[in-house]
Amino acid sequence: MSALLIYMIKTSLYLMALYIVYSSLLSADTLYGRNRFYILASVLCAFILPAITLHTARPVKIPLFQITLSEVLISMNKGSVASANHAGLQEIAYVASVIYLAGLAVAGVKMIFDICELVILIIRHKITNSNIIRFTGLNTAGFSALGFVFVNSRLGQEETGEIIRHEQNHLDNYHFFDIIFVELTKAFQWFNPIIYLFDKSLRAVHEYQADESCLNAGIPVIKYQRILLNQLFKSNIFTITNSFSNPSLIRKRMIMMTKQRSRTVVNLKLLSVFPAVAFVMFAFSSCVERTYDSDPAGYSSLTQTPAVTENEGRTAIIVDKMPEFRGGNDGLMKFISSNTIYPETARNKGISGKVLIRFRVRPDGRTDNIRILQGADPDLDKEAIRVISILPAFEKPAYKNGRPVSVWFKLPISFRLN
Repeated sequence: MSALLIYMIKTSLYLMALYIVYSSLLSADTLYGRNRFYILASVLCAFILPAITLHTARPVKIPLFQITLSEVLISMNKGSVASANHAGLQEIAYVASVIYLAGLAVAGVKMIFDICELVILIIRHKITNSNIIRFTGLNTAGFSALGFVFVNSRLGQEETGEIIRHEQNHLDNYHFFDIIFVELTKAFQWFNPIIYLFDKSLRAVHEYQADESCLNAGIPVIKYQRILLNQLFKSNIFTITNSFSNPSLIRKRMIMMTKQRSRTVVNLKLLSVFPAVAFVMFAFSSCVERTYDSDPAGYSSLTQTPAVTENEGRTAIIVDKMPEFRGGNDGLMKFISSNTIYPETARNKGISGKVLIRFRVRPDGRTDNIRILQGADPDLDKEAIRVISILPAFEKPAYKNGRPVSVWFKLPISFRLN
């Protein structure tokens, strides 16, 4: 899978863990400055933490797994092979990457278009030496952006004054920069619903902060709530800035205005962030050294994960260097494909199936201990054993601490009739 997709998946999981903490423990508190900081820090950390991988120093006992090679496909007409799993995953990763980049481009263009819309509005209606922009023809009472307060000219003098005061509080707290930051992250995480929930929560916190500043300035709560109710209109303008056109948000704002202030001690809830982040981080952690005591059907990748080797017939450890076949992994796959023959008896009987075979590469590079883990048909099983038994010796064995060691391989071979 592409590194970009893996990074975005990790980012999504961090965002999810951090949002769960916010929505369940912090969102109901009236510590708006803290909540604003938490949301912005969470979004930022979600993009930084995936670059950090923990490496545990102590051995961790987990089951033995061996190297799993890409699946070999043997057709009835010819003994050719395609690394189906590997190629299939590469194709899926490519398509996913294209879709992701297309979504990123669309989100970026939309954001640029919104900014341009604001700039045009400023150019058309700006008054010299004033940051108040009066507009007409838009179904919104007012909003703020780019250092300006936008007010609908249809409003009365009293409503205009209170809305300007409210929106000026947004400007004084630099809320627009928060919104731009989250909009940028939304462009990169356009597929992730959690980033939209964070965006919604941040805008709500901004409104709570602006409302609190207005009420602290001496505006009666009842009067202020009446102004909010009078401005319940649908808006089509620059949705990331509009403050007076969301009925559900206005309802929450009215509730928060009369809610008892949260005590400082509730900040202790922030400690819950550490186990949430630690859980995701350890899920992506890797071990420097591990020991293995048994042999279930787990697996690792020849090209992506350190190989596992057998040590004195009892314990397997991660090797320092994997074994090398002439021509590498492609050379190994090519040899198996060109030397595997679809058994005639199986073809005549119309038999197909997948054979899962296991073998060991010794310190001298030769293979032994060939065993069928999952059979399909006696003839197909015999052919799989035969082709592995004639494998040339690996040019270089696996190494651990400078010494050659044995390592197990697992190979799926699919026999398919055309």
